[in-house]
Amino acid sequence: MGGQQEAARFGEKAARTAFADGPRLLADIGATHARLALQTGPGAFSAVRVLKCEDFEGIVPLLRCYLQDHAAQHQAAQYQADLRLHHAALAVANPISGDFVRMTNRDWQFSTDAVRRELGLSTLLIVNDFTALAMAIPGFAQADLMQVGQGAPAPNAVIGVLGPGTGLGVSGVIPTADGFVTLGSEGGHVNFAPADEREFAILQTAWREWQHVSNERLISGPGMEIIHRALAERNGVEAPTRKAAEIIACALDQQDPLCLETLECFCGMLGGAAANLAVTLGAFGGIFIGGGIVPRMGEWFAQSPFRARFEAKGRFSNYLAEIPTYVITTPNPALHGVATILAEHLRGRSGANTLMERVTQLRHSLSPAEQRVASLVLEQPRLVLNEPIAEIARLADVSQPTVIRFCRSLGFQGLADFKLKFASSLTGSIPVRHSQVRISDSTHDLSAKVIDNTVSAILRFRDQLDVRSLDRAIELVSRARRVEFFAMGNSRAVALDGQHKFFRFRIPTSLYGDSHLFKLAAELLQPGDVVIAVSNSGSIAELLEAVDIARAAGADVIAISNSQSPLARKASVCLAVDHAEDSTSFLSMISRILQLLLIDILAVGISVDAQHGEPQGSEARRLLISHLDS
Repeated sequence: MGGQQEAARFGEKAARTAFADGPRLLADIGATHARLALQTGPGAFSAVRVLKCEDFEGIVPLLRCYLQDHAAQHQAAQYQADLRLHHAALAVANPISGDFVRMTNRDWQFSTDAVRRELGLSTLLIVNDFTALAMAIPGFAQADLMQVGQGAPAPNAVIGVLGPGTGLGVSGVIPTADGFVTLGSEGGHVNFAPADEREFAILQTAWREWQHVSNERLISGPGMEIIHRALAERNGVEAPTRKAAEIIACALDQQDPLCLETLECFCGMLGGAAANLAVTLGAFGGIFIGGGIVPRMGEWFAQSPFRARFEAKGRFSNYLAEIPTYVITTPNPALHGVATILAEHLRGRSGANTLMERVTQLRHSLSPAEQRVASLVLEQPRLVLNEPIAEIARLADVSQPTVIRFCRSLGFQGLADFKLKFASSLTGSIPVRHSQVRISDSTHDLSAKVIDNTVSAILRFRDQLDVRSLDRAIELVSRARRVEFFAMGNSRAVALDGQHKFFRFRIPTSLYGDSHLFKLAAELLQPGDVVIAVSNSGSIAELLEAVDIARAAGADVIAISNSQSPLARKASVCLAVDHAEDSTSFLSMISRILQLLLIDILAVGISVDAQHGEPQGSEARRLLISHLDS
């Protein structure tokens, strides 16, 4: 009877999950331990377990063991039905680049997409473990941290993150206008630099094993064991071989002199590494220490040499004295970060899915009342964005709490959080970024990177547009007696698009794509004619000569080119495309898209201008443009 009641409670709890598409699998997988959990709603974690990685041959057996053990403990049919997983995110102690992952400190390798298919998931994200930890930091409360030393965080400032475990993780958090971004770093592999003779002796011991000794070789669990062995040799002390956990226990519980010296040396080295990270990043938001080692030291760490070494920076001691340092004491902090990364991905911030698409996908799984809210969102998104909760509830014929439940079913804290992300989804606001395509990328990865890079460049381009130059160019083309495009190579495709559009506006338009014809065509121009010269480099000699001839004949020249190019300086108006792309060595891709966008903007502007100017033909021009209202 008790078992049935327990199962019923589990079923009831699962039925109340905040995520309409079920719980999400989260994991923080280090070289030694893996921490796993199911997230049933925002900030709600259940079934947290810690497994030893050495007990498994790979990542799939590890995940299957966790899920099978969890299902075996809760046999309620309803619970098992609700446990069907659609989304998962894993933080691993490894650099992440492309689909294939080969772990550094454990002999595991896998394809992200293959793991996703084997587990039957719709979404599987793999991120660096310290990137996940960095994502969690903005959400920490004071109770989640222990401050070491003085200093106060500056608002909206960069944060540094590092922490010794099996390795040494390093990352950073950089504030942006709409939140923050994290650094995917492998800073633990910088060269170790000794600060005194004792540390030099430790380095010499490490050199016997490795030609390159990084911070991670010494400021880590295995590194602590090397320090212990090197100090025993230096001090002429017979000491047993000890693991890092034993060294910490002997130092703090038994006051063993050699183990205490090992901890003091270790903490000093960590303080030096933290100081280097702070001055490198300008981390006035603070330095946060994570990992599995330092939290075990508890209050002793606050009195260790860490902070004194952190501030011992010569001329920059005062600089570092202002930067606070913290130990992250909350359990399983990376799970919070990886949950945030997965939530942002599913909300569409990464560009993978729009929020409107997500509402459409989940609509059938919502309650009937929540479905009415979803219908209102899909049918009148701008209204939902602008109206208060009372009006949204009235229009959807539901209660105000139902509106809140709808938002939480999508993974948001409430209506305000939903509206904030919904506005970004409607306007297309995504982080500006550039991701290099790698040889190892799958077709999915390279497709996403090409699209993300192009979208990011377009958003940057939008923010840098010179509206006055556009107004002047629209005015010149609208009143032109004739328009001639001069372009070569890849730019000729852009000119051809412009010729096609402007000709349909009943503007006499021609295109010259042969450098030998530029001069001949320019000599026939007259005042009132307009040349549109398209060139990535803006430095083709024949094109520049033709522009000089055109200007001398009284024609105006619109340059679509780099703002610092010779062509831009010679033109009447420059519509700048300053995207960095070496078109002399590579095919022009993103620059071509931006140039085509300028042609579209000119076309829409000419159509709008026609409605305010000469009426003849304006209606025909207007009907050709899809951007205009009817």
